[in-house]
Amino acid sequence: MAESVLYFENVDRIADIFGSRDSNAQIIEREFSVVLVNRDIEIKITGSEDDCRMAEKVIRYLEKVSELSGTVTEQNVNYAVAMVREGSGDQLEKLGDDIVCISSKGRPVKAKTVGQKGYIKAIEDNVVTFGVGPAGTGKTFLAVAMATVALRNRQVSKIVITRPAVEAGERLGFLPGDLQSKIDPYLRPLYDALYELMGYEGFQRQLEKGAIEVAPLAYMRGRTLDDSFIILDEAQNTTPEQMKMFLTRLGFNSKAVVTGDLSQIDLPSGVSCGLKHAIGVVEGIEGICVYRLKSKDVVRNGIVTKIVEAYDRRESPQRPK
Repeated sequence: MAESVLYFENVDRIADIFGSRDSNAQIIEREFSVVLVNRDIEIKITGSEDDCRMAEKVIRYLEKVSELSGTVTEQNVNYAVAMVREGSGDQLEKLGDDIVCISSKGRPVKAKTVGQKGYIKAIEDNVVTFGVGPAGTGKTFLAVAMATVALRNRQVSKIVITRPAVEAGERLGFLPGDLQSKIDPYLRPLYDALYELMGYEGFQRQLEKGAIEVAPLAYMRGRTLDDSFIILDEAQNTTPEQMKMFLTRLGFNSKAVVTGDLSQIDLPSGVSCGLKHAIGVVEGIEGICVYRLKSKDVVRNGIVTKIVEAYDRRESPQRPK
């Protein structure tokens, strides 16, 4: 029987790691057949040598999560356990080392999963990046964070964020107000990300200067976007024609990120998906990366991961007997 002790400078970190009524600690104990003991500024781990080592990796990752977000969820614990069990525990140690940017509330924006870290690297290294994956994996938020950094560092002079104005399975009818009022509901998730990263006043300043543009995809036709960081959100709701139109808007010194979830297509029946079509056409071209995030990269409430996986199982084609 082996024994190891982990020391912490902040006692609150241990409370976050153990969770409410030690719920997180119980998951670690059950998964690795170890015993965890909270001893003021340290955690004592007892079990076999291999199990203790794996539990240590999980706990150190959860410490980083606590520093980053101030709370540790069951989803964080299950993700770390899964990564360690599949032999990717060493990658967990590198998470949280690189800060993408600081939000308007002073919080560091970092990759919370290995998949997110790879997604950020893909955006850095490529002219066009397709971020494909389920809801809650941070596709849009991280793309907006990277765009914000590029604008702050004067790598580009403008951020252009767009999405197709497609209703999600219900008819909204005629919305009141002017044109901006009519399209704002479709663009709300993008505004929310910008407010989080820049603050409302900072966003308004950049908007008035013309350094930020948020508009429906239809507004992109006929334009050439130079010196810009361009994001196409909800790309699964584009047609092949719209996607081709968007991809050919890129001008000099521009970068594009296309995000979408192929399991949530809201196009009318019989209309081809532009995102799916584009991936088949451009994947493999130098300077273009198709990066696929998975259900384990979901960073919302832990139940979201289970919902995504349940839908994937239900919608995947039945294997022939």
